[in-house]
Amino acid sequence: MGHVNADCDTCMCEDATLHGKVSLEDGSPAADARVYLQAKKLKLLTMADNRGMFRIPGVCPDGKNTLKIKKAKYATATVTVPESKPYVFRSPEDKARRVGQSVSFCCDARGSPAPDRYLWYHNGSLLDPSLYKYKNNLILKNLKREQSGEYFCKASSAGGSAKSQVAKLAVIEAACDSQPQSHLIRLPHDCFQKATNSFYYDVGKCPAKTCVGKLDKGLRCKDNVSYCCGVSKMETRDISCDGYTLPTKVIVECGCKICTETKIMVRGRATAADNGEPLRFGHIYMGNKRVSMTGYKGTFSIHVPADMERLVLTFVDRLQKFVNTTKVLPFKENGGAVFHEIKLLRKKAPVTLESTETNVISLGEIEEDDPIAELEIPPNAFYRKNGEVYSGKVKASVTFLDPRNISIAPVTQSDLNFVDEEGDVFPLRTYGMFSVDFTDEQGTESLNAEDVKVHLDAAQVKMPEHMQEMKLWSLNPETGLWEEEGDFNIEKSTRRKREERMFLVGNMEIKERRLFNLDVPESRRCYVKVRAYRSERFLQSEQIQGVVISIINMEPEPGFSSNPRAWGRFDSVVTGPNGACVPAFCDEQNPEAYGAYILASMGGEELEAVPSAPKLNPAAIGVPQPYLNKLNYRRTDHEDSNIKKTAFSINMAKPSPNSPEENNGPIYAYENLNECEEAPHSAAHFRFYRIEGDRYDFNTVPFSEDDLMSWTDDYLAWWPKPMEFRACYIKVKINGPQEVNVRSRNMGGTHPRTIGKLYGIRDVRSIRDPQQRDVSAACLEFKCSGMLFDQDRVDRTLVKVVPQGNCRRVSVNSMLHEYLVNHLPMATNNDTSEYTMLAPLDPLGHNYGIYTVTDQDPRIAKEIALGRCFDGTSDGTSRIMKSDVGVGLTFTCSERSATEQSIFQSQRNLELGASRGSEFVCY
Repeated sequence: MGHVNADCDTCMCEDATLHGKVSLEDGSPAADARVYLQAKKLKLLTMADNRGMFRIPGVCPDGKNTLKIKKAKYATATVTVPESKPYVFRSPEDKARRVGQSVSFCCDARGSPAPDRYLWYHNGSLLDPSLYKYKNNLILKNLKREQSGEYFCKASSAGGSAKSQVAKLAVIEAACDSQPQSHLIRLPHDCFQKATNSFYYDVGKCPAKTCVGKLDKGLRCKDNVSYCCGVSKMETRDISCDGYTLPTKVIVECGCKICTETKIMVRGRATAADNGEPLRFGHIYMGNKRVSMTGYKGTFSIHVPADMERLVLTFVDRLQKFVNTTKVLPFKENGGAVFHEIKLLRKKAPVTLESTETNVISLGEIEEDDPIAELEIPPNAFYRKNGEVYSGKVKASVTFLDPRNISIAPVTQSDLNFVDEEGDVFPLRTYGMFSVDFTDEQGTESLNAEDVKVHLDAAQVKMPEHMQEMKLWSLNPETGLWEEEGDFNIEKSTRRKREERMFLVGNMEIKERRLFNLDVPESRRCYVKVRAYRSERFLQSEQIQGVVISIINMEPEPGFSSNPRAWGRFDSVVTGPNGACVPAFCDEQNPEAYGAYILASMGGEELEAVPSAPKLNPAAIGVPQPYLNKLNYRRTDHEDSNIKKTAFSINMAKPSPNSPEENNGPIYAYENLNECEEAPHSAAHFRFYRIEGDRYDFNTVPFSEDDLMSWTDDYLAWWPKPMEFRACYIKVKINGPQEVNVRSRNMGGTHPRTIGKLYGIRDVRSIRDPQQRDVSAACLEFKCSGMLFDQDRVDRTLVKVVPQGNCRRVSVNSMLHEYLVNHLPMATNNDTSEYTMLAPLDPLGHNYGIYTVTDQDPRIAKEIALGRCFDGTSDGTSRIMKSDVGVGLTFTCSERSATEQSIFQSQRNLELGASRGSEFVCY
């Protein structure tokens, strides 16, 4: 690592600099503390300044150098200089260039010692350093087509190596294909198209990819402006519907434009795993920096920086009821928000130990089963942070995450990954995690402990190969990665008057890090392809992005070489435009060797999986036979209809290369990740769907709420700003025996560029009040008033609310009416079968029957507004319609004759007939 100094008693590293801080017991700086190097004789290296800070060049961070820190009237502290692997904090970014242009990729890593060597790779092959003359930046000039592909760097130091994220370089000859791709939108229920025998219309779309725009002079790590293929020309087409004409904008030409600027958000709720108690006003850290707090209900919101690759957050309970929890949270890289449920493990009540005696603490308390492991703390092992041995009673709280309890799998810390010596990220399979908290008898001073032994019961390790690979790990809360603390040795002993048994014994010291893991690396890996949809039609155009797909890796079934009751890993990913590829353990030799539970949620609400009973339907599940039988797909209610329908289990059978039917998904070998990510919609995949009820949205300017990059700067865009989405709803009460369809027709009202032009249509069916037989209600979306995309002047949207059938308006919320009277102009309302208003500019609340929410993600804004509307409050939420509170409009509707169908029922019948009578395929 370095070279021997002149006295031949210490190793020195010229490129290493040690930074530190010395504090007194009360946290105040230890000014003028002297820092010595432990050698044959103590060597004074430096003194701390008045802030307690010091800097020492040349000290090797090899885990062997020891510092002695002295200050008058205080005990001497002893510190070992830790060895630190490098980690990449800035990776190269995706870029696009034309043939003949130049490009620069940059990579930066940190560590102690600092990385001193960088290597660059193209499509997995090392680029010759002598030819390309690179360091931490790679410059490629006079680009050729064959230089397209993936680039990444590897940073190395004496402490190890780390690899960056992959950056994609597109070397193209043309900026963008001007011809739009096909994209079908669904038309309203009364707009069946005889020409295509369907309810769909092709409005086109531009490919979602980067392109080459105007480049700045010079070579930069990050392009100042990003360019994407986008809409350069649209035309208005009039679609003939039942009794009216529907205008829609159709993309006719694509071009290279500045990418739509979006915000990336992570929202969520932190609650106890045992009873749902919220983490109230907890602190949220990103590395060592506090970035946010949870609210009274445990909710939180985090803005993700644009260059963030890996979002690592630590949730800290100020009251210390819960274990500090570090999570690696996936997010939508193309903008928008993702909602995560954070489950916290409650701290175990402390027990009192005698510091002068041997103490044993059990890890794992499954009823009628032995502990997985035990901690053995020898006498006089506790010491203060200043190095002084502690004598007295110790309060010890050791909380164990037991993998034999599947209900607490979501509590898993981080994402169970580590970085090997070559810088590659590998997964771990856990045999349990434990959090350690030692304090003095008063609970005011945190204590360390040395020479602690971990006795892991070998009987709990059912896979023989894991015996030799078991290691002790600690969590780095800054990177969210697990780092090796030590190995285990096999010993035979009799513990607690039991028969002689085999134990894996490891040694540890408990200092700054307090979260540990009993893990083995696992190389048998696969990916599972999962997609989420808006309905049971499972159409490609109805896929949902931003859904959190979680997987619990289960151990083998009985008869195979591991524990059938335990889980080994918990992972989460977020669906993108082409679904998600979820990492999992798998086995090629034994199809039943590994199993998995897979579940999906969006906005904190669980999605439904495709049923497996009374019999399997391969077409609905998305996986053909005979592979489906081999995977043994079972929804959680397969044997008990009272169980929730929101997850399914499968055998993780790795696809056989000799079976063609197994090489088209839904399981992909680990090396085939790209094939999984780019798999066409027709390839096998598992499915979740969201029961949204009878709801329909039509936008004159097409826009996918799942893909914020699809936003178009048009005056008729429903959402005028791609970084701020304001959702508006009005609550409509229906007196009558039938549930009815209610429509909002939204047009320009006061803006000269949009007056009289359609923004869009919203249809929703009223929901029966569970307490009142002849009352239903609907939460109907309308386009909010406000600035249009140019932010020049506002438009008061002209909103017409029309319930279907024989209905009569009987009342308007008095406060809403008064507001509209006082904010002219006032819309004309001569027809009592409908209601027209110029939508309010102000974000009115439930007292007006109006519900308005602004968010960086349109779906989350709508979900929050809907929850409030259902609840009839401005700050609550409900999924049960409360029809008598927070109402804006009331209609009385008479019953239809027995021969009449509801509009939604007639739509279903038309769709069914269309699907049977035509080969028109909708994607």
